[in-house]
Amino acid sequence: MASKRIIGAVAAAAAVMLLTAGCVNQSSTGGSTSSAASKVDLPAQTTISVPKDAVLPAGDGNAKCSSGLTLAYIGAETGPNAQLGINIYNGVQLAIDQHNKANPGCQVQFKKFDTEGDPTKATGPVTQAVNEKDIIGVVGLPFSGESQATGGIFEQAGLVHITASATNPGLTKNGWTTFFRALGNDNVQGPAAATFITKELKDKKVYVVQDDSDYGIGLSTAIQKSLGSDVVGTDKVTTGQKDFSATVSKIVNAKPDAVFYSGYYAEGAPFDQQLVNKGYKGVFVGPDGVKDDQFIKLAGDASNNAYFTCPCIPGELIKSFSDQYQSAFNAAPGTYSIEGYDSATILLAGIDKGNTDRSKLKDWVKSYNADGLSKHYQWDSVGELAKSTVYGYKVDNGKIVSVGVIG
Repeated sequence: MASKRIIGAVAAAAAVMLLTAGCVNQSSTGGSTSSAASKVDLPAQTTISVPKDAVLPAGDGNAKCSSGLTLAYIGAETGPNAQLGINIYNGVQLAIDQHNKANPGCQVQFKKFDTEGDPTKATGPVTQAVNEKDIIGVVGLPFSGESQATGGIFEQAGLVHITASATNPGLTKNGWTTFFRALGNDNVQGPAAATFITKELKDKKVYVVQDDSDYGIGLSTAIQKSLGSDVVGTDKVTTGQKDFSATVSKIVNAKPDAVFYSGYYAEGAPFDQQLVNKGYKGVFVGPDGVKDDQFIKLAGDASNNAYFTCPCIPGELIKSFSDQYQSAFNAAPGTYSIEGYDSATILLAGIDKGNTDRSKLKDWVKSYNADGLSKHYQWDSVGELAKSTVYGYKVDNGKIVSVGVIG
């Protein structure tokens, strides 16, 4: 996937236009003399084509099922990175609401279980959920660490779960038959991010900083491997850290063109802010765990230097979905909202086809092969998507906007 770099819209004409604009603007001031104001001005993507046969939650409106059937979201509702979880369960809620409105003969219930995004706290909510026999399918868990800590519980219970966001590659190497990933893993995102930084942003000196989460460690390993000799330094920080002065000093002395932060926005935002306050003039690149409006709110004006990578589609560019989401939640779709929506839709479609126990619904997902709004969903034998795409994003006038497919 990393070799397929496209900056622009999915539609061919838009892609050509964006690529042309990108070539005109691709110059780098680089290193300690660059500034957020003079960063590469990649053109924003403005539209995405929806597959004409995309499966939608409403189905044909004729579904029949017994009362009490329940889907669940398990993941962060509170905690330092809660917004990433909220984005997902809002997408799930929207899908279930649309399904139930269209299918009076099949009213699927929805329950949420809060893990705070913490691996040490996740086992309790997951155990509670798997013991509720009416729950036959789950969307979650959002984060890789909590997914690793609880996958065995799902497996023992035979309860299918689709993560809309956990990207650590090792999650599909546990032999689980109930785990499915609705986006590409970090072995896809890492090479794409490296190419984005060195080829599109034209930055050749990259400093990589990772947090101590399973996600941050896995992604850092993947991008360092892809960057090779372009890595001019590395450092480690911890979840919950507030003072990054030691790492900032190392970076300022190394004078990189770009800093890649492998972690989440709760730490990424103050880290970027402290970098800028100490005179760092290069760009800040974060992955999907950093790509959220909360990053901009927490980092303030420092966020003007930021780009992001994500194996998630910019749902706000799919007008039908964006309008429906905005109407339901008085907010624009966030990172993973549409993946949450599509994941719930797959489970709902299975229920509509009569797969109303855990075993049948798991088999339904295992053999699934259809388009959603965000992508084509078909999994290999370990729960990885057969095909995935990575998008690039930038901060533009206080908003996160897509610059198109990067891998």
